[in-house]
Amino acid sequence: MAQGLFNSSIGRKFAMALSAMFLLVFLIVHLMVNMLSVISPDLFNEASHFMGTNPLVQFLFQPILMLGVVFHFVLGFILEIKNRKARGPVAYQRNNASANSSWISRNMIITGAMILLFLIVHFSDFWVHEMNYKYIQSNPADPTRYYHEMVETFQNPLRVLVYVVAFVLLGMHLMHGFQSSFQSVGANHRKYNGFIKAFGKAYSIIIPLGFIFIAVYHFLFNK
Repeated sequence: MAQGLFNSSIGRKFAMALSAMFLLVFLIVHLMVNMLSVISPDLFNEASHFMGTNPLVQFLFQPILMLGVVFHFVLGFILEIKNRKARGPVAYQRNNASANSSWISRNMIITGAMILLFLIVHFSDFWVHEMNYKYIQSNPADPTRYYHEMVETFQNPLRVLVYVVAFVLLGMHLMHGFQSSFQSVGANHRKYNGFIKAFGKAYSIIIPLGFIFIAVYHFLFNK
């Protein structure tokens, strides 16, 4: 059954949409936790310590998240390659892409690749830091270290700039991907399309801006 699902274009798009929705929920949770660093450093430390030491989070949810990220982007690249092959060079030359679609929808593969590159650097930096802290330095669990570490991270202007650019690209990616995901799972009805489109635009702006605000806030006000 799974093989048949991935052998069809509709099946691959459906699977792609489900992974996208999973990541959309994760972004909300991640933003809520990070926003605590602006509202209350103590609450941020508590939430981060819970996420960093809870076995269920570390050994179940985190691996599922990593698999979801890899699955979504790898499947996106596969779909793009198959779409290019299906169009062929002649059909591609005849197609007036700019008249039939937006720049964002035509370049989802580019924004996706840039976001994936950022995530690789972001996660690898986090894992190297955690491994050095826990295993090489052999430090005990410190429930108050997370806020200081976040503030220190965003004191580097180059890091903040990369962070901002990455979330601008994410917003562009979401601007097309949000509505497309709902259409791929069959949520395509004129009664609801207007709301889905409007909600998708709001999500694509508010969520990335939230992450950008956190980075800029700590850079400007926590010297």
